[in-house]
Amino acid sequence: MAGHSKWANIKHRKGAQDKKRAKIFTRILKEISVAVKEGGGPDPETNPRLRLAISNAKGANMPKDTIERAIKKASGADADAYEEVSYEGYGPHGIAIFVECTTDNTNRTVASVRSIFSKYGGSLGTNGSLEFLFDRKGVFEIETANLKRDWETFELELIDGGAEEIEKSEHVIYVTTSFEDFGNLQKSLENFQVEVKNAEVQRIPVTSKALNLDESKQVLRIIEKFEEDDDVQNVYHNLELTPELLEALDSE
Repeated sequence: MAGHSKWANIKHRKGAQDKKRAKIFTRILKEISVAVKEGGGPDPETNPRLRLAISNAKGANMPKDTIERAIKKASGADADAYEEVSYEGYGPHGIAIFVECTTDNTNRTVASVRSIFSKYGGSLGTNGSLEFLFDRKGVFEIETANLKRDWETFELELIDGGAEEIEKSEHVIYVTTSFEDFGNLQKSLENFQVEVKNAEVQRIPVTSKALNLDESKQVLRIIEKFEEDDDVQNVYHNLELTPELLEALDSE
């Protein structure tokens, strides 16, 4: 992994769950649907949110015809009526958890989220109660193999485009930017013709909380349960993924 920054830690855990291919596709198809409805129609040239969703779909190796069918369906009269909702609460040992959902039935979703919090040692809070614990940041994932530009020049271009933090490993480059600069950097990367594997706005914890290994695994258990729910798009938390915990996760 590309270091131990706050956002990279979140991505590490998220990546472990995203091995479930069907779940990835479900998330992306919902995002395409919402992007068509909320972002300005089925033309990616005039709909930046849809353009981003298509880019992420390609990065996940979603077949082109699947993407096209999703756009067509979202444009029709029988399109699913999805709504984006979020829930906040505390997991075991006081770990803050932020759950983002896309659903066609909010009653079902809130019941499920409340049940998971209750069953696995947490409690659902009121909306807005945890906002101060997370910053919204844009995170771009670029595979080094797809980068056809001189690295030093590209690094300066990223900074000019609004990059706040750049982490480069052998295979992956992670770039973070402020929420306000997310669209600007997205556009810059498109202009540079840089292929982005994944780009999204994430909720990054302002501070993280370290627990021992057994306590951390209890927290990860509730996070896994949220991520398995069909209505859940993203789960964010402020558990510190310590080297000891990362080693334990990698060995599973």
